[in-house]
Amino acid sequence: MVDTAYKKTRNGHKLKLSKRSFTSADLLAYFKQPMAETRTAVRSAEYLETALTLIQRNVSKTHRCLFNSTDLLTEGDLLTIWQISGCSATSLPSICEDNCWSNRYRTITSDCNNRKNPHLGAANHAFARWLPAEYEDGYSLPKGWTRSRLYSGFPLPLVRKVSNQILQVANQLVPLDQEHAHIFVQWGQWLDHDLDLAPQSGSTQTFNNGINCDQTCARRSPCFPIRIPPNDFTFNNSIGCMPFFRSAPVCDTGELGSLFGRVYIREQLNAVTAFIDSSMVYGNGKSIANRIRNYTNDLGLLAINQNYSDNGLEHLPFSSNHSGRPCIMNSNGTGVPCFLAGDGRVNEHLGILSFHVLFLREHNRLARELKKLNPHWSGETIYQEARKIMGAFHQIITYRDYVPRLIGSAAMQKYLPLYRGYNESIDPRIANVFATACFRYGHVTIQPIVHRFNESYQEHPLYPNLLLHNSFFSPWRIVDQGGIEPILRGLLANPAKRQTQNRMIVDELRQHLFQLTSRLPLDLASLDLQRSRDHGLPGYNAWRRFCGLPEPKNVRQFTAVLQNGSLARSLLELYGTPDNIEPWLAGVSEPAVNGGKLGPLFACLAGQQFKNLRDGDRFWWENKGVFTASQQQALQQVSLSRIICDNTRIEELPQDAFGFRPYPEGYVRCTHIPQVDLSAWKENMEVTPCASVPIVDHAHFSICNSLVRYTCKPGFKLVGGDTITCLSNGQWNSASPICSELTIKVSEAITSVLFV
Repeated sequence: MVDTAYKKTRNGHKLKLSKRSFTSADLLAYFKQPMAETRTAVRSAEYLETALTLIQRNVSKTHRCLFNSTDLLTEGDLLTIWQISGCSATSLPSICEDNCWSNRYRTITSDCNNRKNPHLGAANHAFARWLPAEYEDGYSLPKGWTRSRLYSGFPLPLVRKVSNQILQVANQLVPLDQEHAHIFVQWGQWLDHDLDLAPQSGSTQTFNNGINCDQTCARRSPCFPIRIPPNDFTFNNSIGCMPFFRSAPVCDTGELGSLFGRVYIREQLNAVTAFIDSSMVYGNGKSIANRIRNYTNDLGLLAINQNYSDNGLEHLPFSSNHSGRPCIMNSNGTGVPCFLAGDGRVNEHLGILSFHVLFLREHNRLARELKKLNPHWSGETIYQEARKIMGAFHQIITYRDYVPRLIGSAAMQKYLPLYRGYNESIDPRIANVFATACFRYGHVTIQPIVHRFNESYQEHPLYPNLLLHNSFFSPWRIVDQGGIEPILRGLLANPAKRQTQNRMIVDELRQHLFQLTSRLPLDLASLDLQRSRDHGLPGYNAWRRFCGLPEPKNVRQFTAVLQNGSLARSLLELYGTPDNIEPWLAGVSEPAVNGGKLGPLFACLAGQQFKNLRDGDRFWWENKGVFTASQQQALQQVSLSRIICDNTRIEELPQDAFGFRPYPEGYVRCTHIPQVDLSAWKENMEVTPCASVPIVDHAHFSICNSLVRYTCKPGFKLVGGDTITCLSNGQWNSASPICSELTIKVSEAITSVLFV
C-alpha cells in the first residue's frame, strides 16, 4: 500500500510537470518531500505505522472496540514487524571513530556529536518532546480528526476560520518595525533551515485507496485536509477543503513513546541536524553533501553553476534532475531550472535563495584563502576547515546579534549566561514545540513586498519591487535580473513588519502562498495551526505551566496576559478556553518582552532551546579545543555585513545589518568593517619535539597534535601507513609513506570505463 502510494505520487508529479499544472500544494510538497536517506527512514516508518493501523482496524471490527495495535501483539510480533519494515536498520547504533581528526570535525549527519548517545541531534531522528504529545486517540490521530470531538468541553474551531477572524492583515496596512531591518527576519528563516525540517509523508495520496489528498476532504492518512468555512470565497473550491499532508512519522518514537513498551506514540522526524552547523550550506547526509562538492580539483570547493555567473561571481549549481521540479515553470520562458544546495528549500523564494548564493561564495572564499595559507593541505582538509569556520560564523552571529534581540535581556540572563563548556548530559535536539510553534513566530514579521534596490538604495529601475508570491520558486530572477545584490540591498534598507495584535499575517502569505498560477493558493496561518494539531502539541496553558507562567482561565485573566480585552474575547469565542488554543497562535498574540520580539511564552521556549543548542554541542566554537585562542579571537570579528562585503559588489551598507536605519544613516564603506584575520589558521609545519614534518613528494598532509596524516594528490596512491606519530624522544614512530604514481593497463582502463 505504501509503495503504491509513493509510486503514484512520483508519477503524478511527473505528469503535472509535463502539463505545467502544478498546484500550490504541489509546491509545498516539493521541498517537504523526504529525499535520499530521509526518504528511506520515512518509508520504513510508514510501513510500520500502516501495518499497526491495519491490525488495529481489523481487530476493532471484530471486537467492536478500540485498541492500541501494539497492545494486541507480543514482543516477538513487534520485533518481526520492526525488522521487516526496515525500522531496525534505521535505528542501528552509530559506531563513533575516536581519533584526533574525528574530534576535530563534525560528521555531516551530526552522529557522534554526543559520544554517550550518538544519535542526539543527528539528522533523521525524532524531535524532542518537552511535554507528552496530546493526540485525539492518545497515540497517533491529530486533534480535530473527529469533527464532533470536544476538548475541555469545547469543539476546536476550523483553522481557516481562526485565520480569517484573528490573523489577517491586508498588504497595504502593514505596520513597520523601525528598529529591525527585514534581513533580521531573513536570518531567522535561514537559521530555522539549519535547525529543523519536518518532512511530510512520502505520499500525497491516501494509503488505503489511493485518493489524491488535494481531491478529497476525507481524513485518511496521510491526508488531514483543512476545511473551508462557509462564505470564504477566496478559498472556495469544488471539494470545500485546502489540502494538507501530515508530517512524516519516525521509527524511533523518542523518549516518551516506546514500541516495545507496548505503546506506539507517533513522533515526527527532523530531517536535518539540530546543531547550528551551516547544514543548509553543506547538507545533512552524505549523498547531498557529495553532490554539491567540487571534485574536479582538490581545492575543497563547493560546486558552482557551469552555465551562468553573476558577472564573474558564483551562482549555485542547477539540480541535475529536473523531473518533477517546478522552477522552470516560473522562468518566463528562460528555461532556468531549480538551484541545488545543501537544503531542499533553497528555491522557496528570493530572500532565502540569495542567502544560499551568498554563503556558497563565502565557503569558496574561505577555501581559497586557507589554501594560500596552507598549500600542503588536501582538498578534504580545506573543505572541513572552511565548513568548521562557517559553522562558527553562524553561531556567533546568531548568539551575539540575533538571539538577544529576539528574547530580550531577562531571558538572556536566565537561559544564556556566560558559556561554561560542553555538557554531554544536555539534550540538544530541537523540541517539537520550538519547530512547530515558537520559531514560526517569524511568519508574523514578513513583509509582503520583495524590495530590490540599486546602488543608491532606491527601487531598481530595471528590476522593480515584487509582491512576495511572485518570488516563489523563481531562480530565473537571480540569473536574469541582477543577481542577489538588489535583493540583499532591499533586505538591508527596509524595515521588518512589526507584529501587532490586530495585524498579524499579510495577505501574501494568508491568501497567496505558493500561488504561481490562478489555481488555489495556500494559507500559511491555517497551515501553522493545522501543523500544531498534526504534531499533537499540547495547548497554550500547558506550555505556560511548563515555563512557570500564570495560566489564564477566564476572560479577565486572559485579558491581563494579552493586555487586550477584544483579542482575548475573540479567541475565547472561538476556542472556549485558553487550554485549547494552539501555542503558536497564543504565542504570537502575547505582547513582546522588554528588549525582545517574542512574548513571555516564546521567550522562555526559545531561550531554553538556544541554551540546549549551545551547551549540548561538543563542537561549539567556544568549547575548549575546538579552536585555538588566537582563532577564537579572530572569529569574533565576523559580521553579516562583512560577509556581504566579501562576496558581493555592495560597497556601502549598515555596519549593524540587523538594525534598521534609512539610507544613508548608519551606512559605512566596506573598508570600515572589520575582517576576520585567517592567519590564525596557518599551520605550524613543525611538531614538537620532532621538528619539521617530513615532506612526501606528491602528497598533502595535515597535523593534529603529535600526528601527521598524509594523502596523495590525484593520480597517485599511498604506499605505507597514512599516519606517523611524533614520539616524546623526538623521533617519528615510523618512516613516512610514499605516493606512487598510478599505472593502469590500457585493457584495465577500458574495462573500468565500460563498467562505469
